[in-house]
Amino acid sequence: MTDVRHDAAGVDALDAAFAETVRRTGASIGALYLLAPDRSHLFLALLSGAPAEVAEPWARIPLNAPAPVAVALREERIVWIGSQEEMARSYPRTAAALPYPLTLAAAPVTGVRPWGALLLMWPAGRPQDMTRRERGHITARCRRLARLLEEAEALGAPPAPDEPPRVLAAESAGGAAGPALAAADFVERLPGGSCALDLEGRFTYLSSGACRLLGQEAGRLLGTLPWHSLPWLDDAAVEDRYRAAVISREPVVFSVRRPPDTPLDFHLYPDASGISVRIVPSGAPHPPPPVLARPAGAPAQPRAGRLYQLTHLAASLTEVVGVQDVMDLIADQVMPAFGAQGMVLSTVDAGRLRITGHRDYPTETVERLDGLALDTRYTPAGRVLATGVPEFFPDREEMRCAYPEAAAISGKQAWAFLPLIVSGRPVGCCVLSYDRPHPFPAEDRAVLTSLAGLVAQALDRARLYDTKHDLAHGLQQALLPRTLPDVPGLRIAARYLPATRGMDIGGDFYDLIPLGATGAAAVIGDVQGHDVAAAALMGQVRTAVHAHAGLGTTPDRVLRGTNLLLTDLGADLFASALYARLDFAARRVALASAGHPPPVVRLPGGEARPLDLPPGPLLGIDPGARFPVTEIPLTPGLMLAFYTDGLIEMPGTDLDESIADLARTLGGADDQDLEALIDSLVTEAGAGRQRTDDVALLVLRWLGDGGD
Repeated sequence: MTDVRHDAAGVDALDAAFAETVRRTGASIGALYLLAPDRSHLFLALLSGAPAEVAEPWARIPLNAPAPVAVALREERIVWIGSQEEMARSYPRTAAALPYPLTLAAAPVTGVRPWGALLLMWPAGRPQDMTRRERGHITARCRRLARLLEEAEALGAPPAPDEPPRVLAAESAGGAAGPALAAADFVERLPGGSCALDLEGRFTYLSSGACRLLGQEAGRLLGTLPWHSLPWLDDAAVEDRYRAAVISREPVVFSVRRPPDTPLDFHLYPDASGISVRIVPSGAPHPPPPVLARPAGAPAQPRAGRLYQLTHLAASLTEVVGVQDVMDLIADQVMPAFGAQGMVLSTVDAGRLRITGHRDYPTETVERLDGLALDTRYTPAGRVLATGVPEFFPDREEMRCAYPEAAAISGKQAWAFLPLIVSGRPVGCCVLSYDRPHPFPAEDRAVLTSLAGLVAQALDRARLYDTKHDLAHGLQQALLPRTLPDVPGLRIAARYLPATRGMDIGGDFYDLIPLGATGAAAVIGDVQGHDVAAAALMGQVRTAVHAHAGLGTTPDRVLRGTNLLLTDLGADLFASALYARLDFAARRVALASAGHPPPVVRLPGGEARPLDLPPGPLLGIDPGARFPVTEIPLTPGLMLAFYTDGLIEMPGTDLDESIADLARTLGGADDQDLEALIDSLVTEAGAGRQRTDDVALLVLRWLGDGGD
């Protein structure tokens, strides 16, 4: 019993702190997103100022998504959006799914570890700039929420990803019976009709005039949603106007014709506790607005929530890159949106359906379904691909009647088979499945049918991308050294990290070249670009450096020879390079740079600093370029760290400061395990996160003659 009370106390304290945060910041809507245990996505845990249905399209947000709450947590900063125009510029996907005038802030909630992000929204009327005081207040409130989350975790009661979000009702002040009755009399005397909706959209009050105009008694309407209890209001446009009022907190006006021919004007006045509605007959002489209600027998239209969900998913699908991204989006966003527990994504390959990815299916089932012919009659996949029409099976019996074997193979109880067709050409099939019987309302079928076309387009693009990527990546891997040679007395470690965006390839390279028994050469470089051309030119540069180095020439001559090759090729691409020749007999290191960041030198005592190395021009620009040579002593214990600019170039950072930070990290690292040392350099530089550029690292430590 004590544990239950502790759990409840932890939940209540978190709810109270969240509600107080929303109130004190003056936000009209607040949401607390928490990081899922697998750190793949954020889930909506607490919501205030809006119904859960409005927030449904954003109940789960991938951590790598270009969304304000995800960016706030990833980059550990407050994201401030002062206007809808700024939202459209900075976060077009969010703007497409949230097309309302508003101001928005997303702030990281972090303590002993990252917990999630706080989202606050204000109507568009507030100032577009955030003051320093507001920033400090939001930061302090986020620290408070983090401490309460830590306490809730200690009590065993942190919010779980599979729980629906807790919606906190807005505070409302009560009043005496006398003033309440006087207010009711006042409303009754007004022309037209008056009613009130809570933030969930349900009727909480109706005047007699409103009942007359709506054609229903108050007892049948109170506690219901207008578009549920009044069929002629059951239209996505009406629900959308309500959503606009809830989110923007701005008055909204729209017209509807109550059948058969009574035009009505609805005036919505929202605030933090609900919406006041005035209903008056339209007196305009012009023709009445079109009827919003569906004609009898017409197919159901998707609810506004479903339409926004479709818009959100469509925007997400435009940003996926590879086939794995498509599968992850279906699993992380489409499945939860439609309540599915299982998923199978198949692609067309040589006349068969090859399973690309799946969720919640045993291996033996996947093996039986993999490789089915396109015209298979074993499952509905063959028919939906032939006709291009999705098929929905709300229960096991309906599936068994049509496909007896398919009903028994997976243990599922309901299925949606969605054909993925592009320009009349089948590219695959997506199956959503359910552990229990599941009705498919007409609006869900309409949205899923539209979504299937968007998924098909995304999958087709993703397959083409993967094919190009595999080709380019294979080329790059073939050109980079598989292993570095052993050089007596020299410890070596290297690392290559592809960019996390784009083609995942680039022109960064490194190499170590033995020069007989008394020396070795190290080179690192970066060819402009992140495509097949950059990878191919990188191979040519590396080959040229290797050839010239093998002649035992000085660093400046090696770079001059490589530069002549690039200018002769006329590839319209430039390259930076840093070349070092280690002479073990003379105990000297000679270095030359072609526009490359300077190496970091760590002396035997542990002091580390960037080497003052005058750079020459980039390779491939001037055939007559010269490259100054710098020499330093080669002493036992000396360490050299070569790197490309992807390690030090971060948005909003100064390059000199980044290089100085790299030197401090190198100076404080353990020099006995160079692989672990490289891990620390990558981590401290932030290169382990999202990278727009690839990274190459080469670290050498000279132990001296006879070193092991």
